[in-house]
Amino acid sequence: MDHTDLKPGDVIKRHRLSTRLWHWTNALTLLVMLMSGLMIFNAHARLYWGDYGANDDKAWLIIDDAGDTGFVEIAGVRVETTGVLGIWKNSEGEIKRRAFPHWVTIPSAYDLQAARRWHFTFAWILAVALTLYMARSLWNGHVFKDLHIRKWEWSPRHILHDIKEHARLRFPTGAAAKDYNILQKLSYIGVLFVLLPLIIFTGLTMSPAMNAAWPWLLDIFGGRQSARSLHFIAAFGLVAFFFVHIAMVVLAGPINEVRSMITGRYRLPGKVESNTAPQEPQGEPA
Repeated sequence: MDHTDLKPGDVIKRHRLSTRLWHWTNALTLLVMLMSGLMIFNAHARLYWGDYGANDDKAWLIIDDAGDTGFVEIAGVRVETTGVLGIWKNSEGEIKRRAFPHWVTIPSAYDLQAARRWHFTFAWILAVALTLYMARSLWNGHVFKDLHIRKWEWSPRHILHDIKEHARLRFPTGAAAKDYNILQKLSYIGVLFVLLPLIIFTGLTMSPAMNAAWPWLLDIFGGRQSARSLHFIAAFGLVAFFFVHIAMVVLAGPINEVRSMITGRYRLPGKVESNTAPQEPQGEPA
């Protein structure tokens, strides 16, 4: 469909129902999994590479305390984090010596068993929702129509231009705002096809039952401890994506952006001509 007649102020159908349902389901699921995962991490706040890892083994990441000082150590470089990570006070003012504070974990009080129940329950929701969404997106053409990167979009000049425009907070307007730009496509592809599958499969690799059923997972990820490290890295990759995503939503117009993810209707940004009335919703949803 030719959208050259679209103008700023026109209302279009931007997000399909399947996209909207998956977006909010995924947001809640990942929040619960992150917070319960941090509580699980608190049980042993070290990360290793390889098959094995214990207190006496060399860890590439440590979150701990040294007396009255909390710290994060990555590859031998130590940064003090007193009051936030390693050592902090709970809501009653009691000093706690754990990696992550109570306000970012589920449950807030130390309970490894409960955290695992929360984590594994929502892991199933994540896996099933992602599978259904991917199947639906392939069926309705969302992946090819909206996420497929065309040959001309791979041009270094085009990518650099988009980076510069975003850095200057100059976002597309009118018909150009209807489709995802190259940076959005790369981000969404990275989440859908890299980070989320990596989260799921490294999580399976850490399961002794899955090790027995699918021992090849250990070979793919280089051992259970390597899988745990990759699981942690992928999780914080999603956290980084979240903060960038929220920043872009706020800068691009939060009301319009959030409304489009709730109702599917999106008002094309840009200066609206005074003698032009907004058109009715049109176009194919993303």
